[in-house]
Order: sequence, then structure tokens, then C-alpha cells
Amino acid sequence: MASRILLFTQPGCLSCEVMKMFLEAKGIAFEERDMSGDAACVELLETYHGRTAPTLVILTTSGATVIEGFDPERLDQLLSAA
Repeated sequence: MASRILLFTQPGCLSCEVMKMFLEAKGIAFEERDMSGDAACVELLETYHGRTAPTLVILTTSGATVIEGFDPERLDQLLSAA
């Protein structure tokens, strides 16, 4: 199943940097969205109901899965299925 992964981050966020390193180490392609920009912040709040950084959104044909914060065990489960 093909998926698209969005990562909402903000400048100076240590958890955001760790999340990016985690995804890159696993060879997972993602699109980074800077929450300090108005458009990305509105997209995160209104579309995905996220409020914290980092927020990872996994988009598949069956919908969106939203993960707030850095939870490596949950990420491994979801990303291996995506």
C-alpha cells in the first residue's frame, strides 16, 4: 500500500530533529512542514487536529493516521504497515 508521510516540525524542537533522524535512518521518505509558517499550522490544526511538534501524518488510501510526539515503538509498527 503506497503512503505519503508528512512531518510537521518547528524550529528549535529537539524531538523534531530526533524524529527526522529516525525516519532518515530507516530510509523513509517524508515531506517536512514547518509549523511556524501559517499555512502548515492551519493545515495541521484544521485537517489533522494536531497541536504539538513533532506530528507525523501517514496518508494512505484508507485515510490518515496522526502521531503526536516521538514514540519509536508505535512508529515502527505503523510505518512497517504503511
